[in-house]
Amino acid sequence: MAVLSGTIIHAISGFYYVEAAGFVYECRAKGAFRNKNLTPLVGDGVTAEVNGEKGVITAVAERKNFLRRPPVANIDRLFILSSVARPRPNLFIIDKLSAFAVHHGIEPVIVFSKCDLDDAAPYLSIYQKTPFPVVAVSAVTGEGTDRIAALIEGSACAFAGNSGVGKSSLINRLLPGLDLATNDISDKLGRGRHTTRSVRLYPCGTGFIMDTPGFSSFDLLGDTEKIRKEDLPDCFPEFSPFMEGCRFSVSCAHINDKGCAVRAAVEQGLIAPQRYDSYRQMYEEVKNLKSYQ
Repeated sequence: MAVLSGTIIHAISGFYYVEAAGFVYECRAKGAFRNKNLTPLVGDGVTAEVNGEKGVITAVAERKNFLRRPPVANIDRLFILSSVARPRPNLFIIDKLSAFAVHHGIEPVIVFSKCDLDDAAPYLSIYQKTPFPVVAVSAVTGEGTDRIAALIEGSACAFAGNSGVGKSSLINRLLPGLDLATNDISDKLGRGRHTTRSVRLYPCGTGFIMDTPGFSSFDLLGDTEKIRKEDLPDCFPEFSPFMEGCRFSVSCAHINDKGCAVRAAVEQGLIAPQRYDSYRQMYEEVKNLKSYQ
């Protein structure tokens, strides 16, 4: 029996695959984790007792952050993918994901894929008014993939987005030979079928890529995803330069408040109106959330 420190690189059906000392061990989690309501996640640093090729995870190191959907830990950057065509971008989902990432200290990277099929410029112009990195990519031509690779260097990065937007195709381009499964888009539904069934971590240069299952909804009122109304403005960092200029800077909700500098910045074109519309919609979702909820 040996005790090793490593990183969970894959988790599926109660098995955790831990890379330690250049080898991957198939591990179960110690039963005591259930009593602590702790589930090990891909990206976790762990201690494991191993015997041969199998082992038991006995401890999970302190996390810098974690998400439950997609279920990953210790993320530096969250690449939020939307395709410019087949399917078209859902800006509200992009903005919910980016808000959640900011709330958890993760840098969002906004990526518009399939730019070989249509012009990404109208979407890029929206997010270029944020402090987020914004990239147009094509897994077919390779456009933008060098910048994606540069952003991954030295970082643990998760990829998230709706099914069919090309996450697996992009990762295949970044990691030749990996050959992740991909599916064509359904003409009837206008979206792809999920091809990523579980979270997996792959080395990429000096960084790591976490491939995650696609999803199509994001609930700010969910049990694990709450962002309260008083925290929501900070999740839109392009608001920050203007918030102190609000007439009631402490209590301003940036909705219908008189003398709101954020609303004025939207009218002046300094904040993208699409982003502000997402903020208003999110605010409506959480405005009645009680402090004990």
